[in-house]
Amino acid sequence: MRRCSHASRRRAAPAITAAAVLLALTACAPPSPAGTAKTDAGTPAAASPYGFAPAPQKDGKLVVWVDSTRLDAAKAYQAAHPDKQLDIVTYDGNANGSNSLKTKVQLFNRAGEGWPDVVFTTDNNTASWASQGDDAFVAPLNKGLIDQGTLSGFAKGALDVCTVDGAVYCLRNDLAQVVLWYNKKLLDKFGYEVPRTWEEYQALGEKVAAEHPGHIIGTAGDAWAPEIYMWGAQCPANQVTAAKAITVKATDPACVRAAQLIDKLVAGKTMSMLPLFGPDFAKNLGDKVLMLPGPAWYGGAVFQGALKTPKGELAVGDALHWADQNPPVTGNVGGGAWWVSRHSARLDAAKDFVTWVATSDEYQVEKSPGYPAYSPAAAKWIARQQESGYYAGDIAAPITAAAAQVWPGWGSPEFSQEAVWAKTVIPGQTAGKTVESLLPEWQTAIEQQAQVFGYQVAK
Repeated sequence: MRRCSHASRRRAAPAITAAAVLLALTACAPPSPAGTAKTDAGTPAAASPYGFAPAPQKDGKLVVWVDSTRLDAAKAYQAAHPDKQLDIVTYDGNANGSNSLKTKVQLFNRAGEGWPDVVFTTDNNTASWASQGDDAFVAPLNKGLIDQGTLSGFAKGALDVCTVDGAVYCLRNDLAQVVLWYNKKLLDKFGYEVPRTWEEYQALGEKVAAEHPGHIIGTAGDAWAPEIYMWGAQCPANQVTAAKAITVKATDPACVRAAQLIDKLVAGKTMSMLPLFGPDFAKNLGDKVLMLPGPAWYGGAVFQGALKTPKGELAVGDALHWADQNPPVTGNVGGGAWWVSRHSARLDAAKDFVTWVATSDEYQVEKSPGYPAYSPAAAKWIARQQESGYYAGDIAAPITAAAAQVWPGWGSPEFSQEAVWAKTVIPGQTAGKTVESLLPEWQTAIEQQAQVFGYQVAK
């Protein structure tokens, strides 16, 4: 369940929901009924075809904010719609818990102007603070703005992360389910089998350390490491459970065994602490990567892009799971979303834009670097990847299966877990401490951050 907190606004004090649990439907009652809200022209929200009180509509350029990766989406839309007027602005996409969007929106709220019409974010936290109140930022999409036929085309659970009290506030761009990427050429050369469980994965890491030192089977030097290892272990360190409530159990046995796995492999030097996109990783380890657990977007961004792995070597295995997990689960790293501002004076244009970039083959199949959340596009996208000839063996089955295995118990609170991990755990690891020894410190850091945002913390 999402939590609700309050923040001052120029015209009203809206309630801001905290985060949804990924792939788990959550709810939080809004502080003021939508039917009581008014537009500037005095029209009740109940009379609106969109389920909220829209701003007066007018012509003009559609202002679209995207990160650099999704700039291609905006450009593709513009190329396909030369008659449409766009003002495309690039920003960091709220990546790594920057909160840049929230900071900007707060400034626009005080000024009473300046909001973009459409925004892309890489995080799963935007609905937690932007969806509620008389003057909330994001617009509900399933109350008349986007047709149900379009919404029903998204993968099961894909829109849950931005669903609040039955209202859907985003169109998910891509999913980021964790699978096992491996170099088939190296694996065959060394005579190893693809692991299916985390236990087998750890045993293989110990074997690689002894037989092929210098090669690695994973990384733990990036802020999203907990979303691979802790999330996949069903570590209950991040469970949004009720309004203004979060449960944090970072020393739970599920967290401990994931931490011990990381510690064992880091100590044996088969798990690297170098940042995956840092200059030293590709330079020093580019040809030493035996395997990496990671999200669906690793294939293009990491192996083809950063590491330049040759054609025909990269393969995909099923998402790793702990042997006693029934059913098996996996983690998720990212997966962006498109949002429409309820302040927009160009809602029809905004609707057309977000629908096109989230569902069209021209972008999602032809240009998107990640696994589309829109199911018809996902089937074509994965087939296109397979047909490219770059990969060794079948990649469609494991990636598609993992999309339905993401554990729903890892929450998306109003604050960034990646930022907490980066400030707490990674510096400790760099100083020589084990993740297991840092779990109490991680627990405290999560609690403190949650309390800053008004959560009641249960342990």
